[in-house]
Amino acid sequence: MNEDLNEQRERLLMSGIDLSEKERSGTFIQKDAEILLTVARHAGLEVMPIGEALETYEWLRRDYFWKAVPADKDAYTRAASREREIRGVFVRAKSGVKIEFPVQACFFIATERTAQKVHNIIIAEDDAEIHMITGCSVPEKFGSAVHIGISEFFVGKNAKMSFAMIHNWTSDVGVRPRSAVIINEGGSFVSNYICMEPVKSVQMYPVAYCVGENALAIFQSVLYGREHAKMDVGSAAFLSAEGSRAEINSRAIATDSAEITARGEIVGERPRVKGHLECRGLILSERAMINAIPSLKATHHDVELSHEAAVGKIAEEEVRYLMARGLSEEEATSFIIRGFLSIDIKGLPEKLADQVRSIVKISAERLI
Repeated sequence: MNEDLNEQRERLLMSGIDLSEKERSGTFIQKDAEILLTVARHAGLEVMPIGEALETYEWLRRDYFWKAVPADKDAYTRAASREREIRGVFVRAKSGVKIEFPVQACFFIATERTAQKVHNIIIAEDDAEIHMITGCSVPEKFGSAVHIGISEFFVGKNAKMSFAMIHNWTSDVGVRPRSAVIINEGGSFVSNYICMEPVKSVQMYPVAYCVGENALAIFQSVLYGREHAKMDVGSAAFLSAEGSRAEINSRAIATDSAEITARGEIVGERPRVKGHLECRGLILSERAMINAIPSLKATHHDVELSHEAAVGKIAEEEVRYLMARGLSEEEATSFIIRGFLSIDIKGLPEKLADQVRSIVKISAERLI
């Protein structure tokens, strides 16, 4: 393993990446633009550099490449589409294959004042099941850089895909993920996004297209904005097939002079679709800001869409209640914050869900 990454084991573990590869079905590691490791350990699983996969499979470029995310979506997708050498990962679970242990992908930036551009394609074919965890990180003491990540997900009929993305950046890094998923009949996609460490700016708005009957999309995010961070994070789901469903759930904490915009949109277009959107924000500083923007749209009369949004400070009565039971004010505040950040991690294998919960807990304890 690359010596630079060995020195960063702790930061990578806090990004969900285990360099020992224990209980991982596959591993992909990219440092800057260099592919360091590609491993697949399960029959019916493919893990390849995306450039190699596009050369190997003509159908991949024809049917999947830039099919979920438009290449002309914005300046960042256009910049990525102009790259001559395409970096990133291709992962495929073949039809009927159930992969118990997750596939991990690591995108590490080691060189300051660079732009890392990646394009990822993840496919779960019909009746397949796959779990992904992606960790993005830089060294602890690091200057400026930009990460542009295009990720296209495709979920086949009755397939299941879960995806956990953990960002572990520093305060001078800008992040521009552009992601979308297409979900076919009976398929399910669950996304968990965690960003607890400092970052200069994050702008992301993954979109789910439920194109098959009874398709399911779930987006969950946990955000901790501090210092001068600007975080514009949201999700959208288009329920375009009968009986499809979506849930969008976010928890956001802003302190120092951080600014967080939490967006969510659900569009019901067909009969018997259901969607729920929930956004909760907690402000810990007079200079911080949280802007919650929930949006529901129905173009058919037989839909059920709902949303909840709440932004505020820590309730004084809750702090007093805990202090009356022997906690100090600092301990009471810490307890409330940890509870606020504790959401049900859906869709992941239990051991991986425990790992993600542990990362959130440890990060919260360090920050408070």
